[in-house]
Amino acid sequence: MTFVIGLTGSVGMGKSTTAGFFADEGVPVWDADSAVHRLYAPGGAAVAPVSAAFPAALRDGAIDRSVLKQLIAEDPGVLKRLEGIVHPLVAADRARFLADHPRGPVVLDVPLLFETGLDRDCDLTVTVTAPPDIQRDRVLARPGMTEAQFQLILARQLPDAEKRARADHVIETLTLDDTRTRVRQIVEDIRKTYPDA
Repeated sequence: MTFVIGLTGSVGMGKSTTAGFFADEGVPVWDADSAVHRLYAPGGAAVAPVSAAFPAALRDGAIDRSVLKQLIAEDPGVLKRLEGIVHPLVAADRARFLADHPRGPVVLDVPLLFETGLDRDCDLTVTVTAPPDIQRDRVLARPGMTEAQFQLILARQLPDAEKRARADHVIETLTLDDTRTRVRQIVEDIRKTYPDA
C-alpha cells in the first residue's frame, strides 16, 4: 500500500530542503510547485487554457508566472479563475504520481495542504516551521522578492501556529542536521509501524 505523507509549511520555512531530505531517505516526493512549472512550460497542459483566459500571460509558448502575479495583484478575482483552470490539472498530475508509486511511503509537498483540504487524503502530515524573523530573512533574500509580495503570500496561507496545531509532526528547520535527523526518525517510524507500506 502507499502511505501518504503530506508535507507543508508557510513560505520560507524550509519545506523544499526538508522534502529533499525525505528523498535522500528513499521516499519519492511529488512537489506541487514543480507540477505547476511543468504545466506552465512549453507543451504543458495548462498553457492553452490559461493563455485563453489570460492572453497577456503567454510568452514564447509558455505561461509567464510574473505576468500572472501582476494580474492577481491588480484584480484578486483573477486568482479564483486561475485556480479553477490549474487545480484540476495539478490534481491529475498528483494522481499519476500516486498511481506510479503503489507501495511504500511517498511525500506530497504542498504549500497549501491544509488550505485546500488535501490533508484529508494523507495518512500523516508534517509541518515545517521556523521563527518569524528567520522566515522573513529567508524569503526577502530570494531574488526579486519584496516585502509586499511576502505579505501577499502570507495572506493566502494559514498562520504558522494553526499549521503546527493541525500537523501530526512538526519539524523546526533551524539547522540542516536537526532537520535531517527528524526526517530520518519519521521515515524509520513509518517503516516500522507500517511494514506493508
